[in-house]
Amino acid sequence: MPASVLVGSFVNARRQKGALVPPTAVQLRRSHPLDQVTAEEISEVRRVLDAAGLVADSTRFVYVGLQEPAKSDVLAHRDGDGTARRFRALLLDITAQVSRDVVVDLDAGDVVSQVELDTATAGQLPVLDEEFELVESLLSTDERWLAALAARGLDVEKVRVAPLSAGVYADEYPDEAGRRVLRGLAFVQEHEADSAWAHPIDGLVAYVDTMNRVVDQVIDAGVVPVPDVSGNYDDPEVRGPLRTTQKPIEITQPQGSSLTLDGNQLTWEKWSLRVGFDAREGLVLHQIGFDEGAGVRPIIYRASIAEMVVPYADPAPVRSWQNYFDTGEYLVGRYANSLELGCDCLGEITYMDAVLADEKGDPRVLPNAVCIHEEDFGILWKHSDIWSGSSETRRQRRLVISFFTTVGNYDYGFYWYLYLDGTIAFEAKATGVVFTSAHPGGDYPYASEIAPGLGAPLHQHLFSARLDMTVDGPANRVEEVEVARVPMGPDNHRGNAWTVRHTVLGSESAAQRDAAPDRNRVWHVVNPERTNAVGRPVGYALVPQGLPTLLADPDSSIARRAAFATRHLWVTRYDPAERYSAGDFVNQHAGGSGLPAYVAADRDLDGQDVVVWHTFGLTHVPRPEDWPIMPVDYTGFTLKPVGFFDRNPTLDVPASASDHCASGGASGHGEAHHHG
Repeated sequence: MPASVLVGSFVNARRQKGALVPPTAVQLRRSHPLDQVTAEEISEVRRVLDAAGLVADSTRFVYVGLQEPAKSDVLAHRDGDGTARRFRALLLDITAQVSRDVVVDLDAGDVVSQVELDTATAGQLPVLDEEFELVESLLSTDERWLAALAARGLDVEKVRVAPLSAGVYADEYPDEAGRRVLRGLAFVQEHEADSAWAHPIDGLVAYVDTMNRVVDQVIDAGVVPVPDVSGNYDDPEVRGPLRTTQKPIEITQPQGSSLTLDGNQLTWEKWSLRVGFDAREGLVLHQIGFDEGAGVRPIIYRASIAEMVVPYADPAPVRSWQNYFDTGEYLVGRYANSLELGCDCLGEITYMDAVLADEKGDPRVLPNAVCIHEEDFGILWKHSDIWSGSSETRRQRRLVISFFTTVGNYDYGFYWYLYLDGTIAFEAKATGVVFTSAHPGGDYPYASEIAPGLGAPLHQHLFSARLDMTVDGPANRVEEVEVARVPMGPDNHRGNAWTVRHTVLGSESAAQRDAAPDRNRVWHVVNPERTNAVGRPVGYALVPQGLPTLLADPDSSIARRAAFATRHLWVTRYDPAERYSAGDFVNQHAGGSGLPAYVAADRDLDGQDVVVWHTFGLTHVPRPEDWPIMPVDYTGFTLKPVGFFDRNPTLDVPASASDHCASGGASGHGEAHHHG
């Protein structure tokens, strides 16, 4: 949800029968269309929906978020302009079993649109918190479930059920179309503090219709011994004595941080941007730009991680359906952590709260949801020149904007980095507890044995970044750039030559590409209307890690539903309605939505307002070292300036004012060097 709204005396009038009347609830004053969402606004959204007859005791607010104005409207906004705000609400009536997609205009105090979803074709709304407990509760009285537990000698009171998104398998389960279904895998929890992930009840799965409150199926493939290892990583008997070798590391900035946060407008060094937070996407960064002294040059209008999927590779009957869209089905922003100084963030920290709606539509403030700080990042540049005698060193630092979220067994950190030299990077950090199974022994090819008898299925964590590029303006072009060998011949008689080839990705069909690390393949987003000092278009390069995309069979259900994850790169023409890589309603959607639908028109891209979508992620073959809790694994991408600047933009970075760092030699260039 993007950014900050001030409650004040300014009355935003609304039209009613041709007359201007003040709103009946809150009076809101705003300075920018992307100001941070406030509790007052969430309350007003609920009031308007209630007044429109759309809220009953059985209504659940699955999602409430700012419906951002069109890019052109935001870019045209000037201080003092009006800032009308609209909110999107996804409502589920759990009694009537009606799903609605509603837009509320706060300034008009009205519902401006509402669509009742045909869930058989459009997909279901995301999973509710209350459905988590419901699945276990319903199973606890189901005779088939109790019989399966009894066959294993298990007490139902000690059985925890993970409520998991169902996916779509119409060939096997046609009756599920249009019904809200979750699938449950079970684990034994021996006591309140026990990690149940250590004790998977394998060979058993249940399918639950949460709206009709019935257990559709219990599938028992046969009794499998429950692993009896401990997963209690915080138990002294498991972890052993704590090490005593570590000396404190303290990060101090005696003069305070170099960043400035005004509302949600963030400035640091030559960077400026707006920081927002959304219940679905989590962190959303707007209007990222760089100012060398002649005004802010835009680079990215909007950056977010628009989707994330975790497909599992075990074809066993009770788990072959396992795949979770943590963004579209569960809403990663909704499960953001309140961050703690010294644990999650170290140093001189600036925090931002997030305001979300709970499932009753009331505002919920999440303290310290976003952590912002700067940190040292080693050498920026360095040279000791044998001819001039110059010896210079400069240190790199970066701005970090991050949040952490917990979705079931996994915890994810989302980190955006801005560097002094104009580089932008994103890093996802995956930790938590791997999803477990009983390991059948031997060389089972689809799961690792991470502890005696305990397995962890092979799986992937695939993210999709949505990068609404505005490199020095909205008219952009995407070029694929890669190295190429030059054959030996008259122009290359020693065979040493190689070159760089540029290919314009001129249409949406041409701009569905894979990384090629062996060819150093990158993608340049350039502005053909703006040139640099050497006459080339200014640009930024998307540098992928080049790790595997979706490994499931192209004809599989998950490949249809997560089509975005089958390519490293997609490029589309800007459309404000095209926000999510797998479409608006991912839960139990059969596939074909999102990027495949967006590119179907095969729009022209050359010199247009373009959005770059980048798939990246981890292919996880679990190790014993990932148990009982997984050390952080990392994945991400980088955006580097290529001709955006006319020279190194960090020449003006001063040398470190440290007693231990002497910089400068007999360069004779008149620079004021720091010698301690």
